[in-house]
Order: sequence, then C-alpha cells, then structure tokens
Amino acid sequence: MLKLIHAPMSRSSRILWLIEEMGIADKVDIQRVNIRRFDGSGARDPSNPHPEGKVPLLFHTTADGTATISESGAVMLYLTALFPDSGLAPKPGTAKRGEFLTWLFWYGSVMEPVLTLASAGIDHPYLTAGLRGVPEVNARLHAALEKGPWLLGDQFSAADLLCFSPYNWFKDATPDDPLIRDWVARCLARPCIAKVMAQDQAMLAA
Repeated sequence: MLKLIHAPMSRSSRILWLIEEMGIADKVDIQRVNIRRFDGSGARDPSNPHPEGKVPLLFHTTADGTATISESGAVMLYLTALFPDSGLAPKPGTAKRGEFLTWLFWYGSVMEPVLTLASAGIDHPYLTAGLRGVPEVNARLHAALEKGPWLLGDQFSAADLLCFSPYNWFKDATPDDPLIRDWVARCLARPCIAKVMAQDQAMLAA
C-alpha cells in the first residue's frame, strides 16, 4: 500500500503530477494535511507525521514493514524505481540513468536553494562559491535544453517535473531565455499538471 501526505499547491503537488503521469493514481492513497507556508499562512498539522511538518511524505507498506520517504527527489526516485515500466525514468544500466539521477540530486542540492536564496535577496561569497548562483542554474538548464525538448533530450521524465516546478509557482523567476521558457510552457501543457492544479484549487476552495 502506498500513501502520500499532501498539501494542495505545495511541493507535494509535483508528486501528484508524477503519479498522474505514471498512471498509478489508483494505487496511492492521498492524505491531505495543512502546512505552514512561506507567506506565514497555514499551520503545522498534527496529523502530519513528517518530522518537520512538511510535505511530501510517502509511505510504502509491504510484508516486511513500512518504508518512509521524504524529499521530492527521493520520492520521485522511489516511485519510478517501484514502477520501472512507467516511462518516467531511464532504467538502471542505461546510458541516460546517470543524467536522470544527477538532475534529481542537483535540484535539491543546488537549484532550489539557489532560487530560494535569490528570491529572499540573500547573497554572500560563501553561498555562490558553494552553491553557485542563478546565472549558473540558468546556464545548466540552457545547455541541456539545447540538446532536445526535455532535460534528457527526447525523453520526458520525472526530472522535468521536478526542475520545472519552481517556475510554476514563481513565474516571475522564469529566466528570459527562450529555451527555458518554451520548456516551462511544454511542461505546463501536459494534461496531468492541469488536472492536479484543478484538484488542488478545489481542495483549497473547500
């Protein structure tokens, strides 16, 4: 059994995008929770077992116990490995697998921290020396998208869902780069994203 802890219009929405893309919505129970948001709204939900009260959080119960997975990249890696025929990740042993893993880990280790710090107006030589900055993030995306419509070339993958996601929430942060803007538009045009966004809006309205 799979269960996802989800807050509408949050980082866990991209996990719902992935679940829809993979066609496994009937295999995952969704538990909606409240979270404290960056604008100060919301509050920690006592029903959320995440140690920091955040989302996403995935549980997978099998005969030998329950696996608990947090962090978007880890959840995406776990699900695509659990359902390897979904087409959302290159299979282990293939040439593209290393690129796929690199994008997932680069997003959490570099891209999101860099964009968050830039949004907050925080800059320091220690940060740019270790993480680099927005120009380096843009350059890396641009270089990948020069080779094809998606980060892995011709293959759309969970890496696209993860790395494009901040530009969905903060559209003003999208670089003025035609390759990146067209990629963001292609991601937004996928039916799974429109479906989940509508569901999230309905949850919030209710």
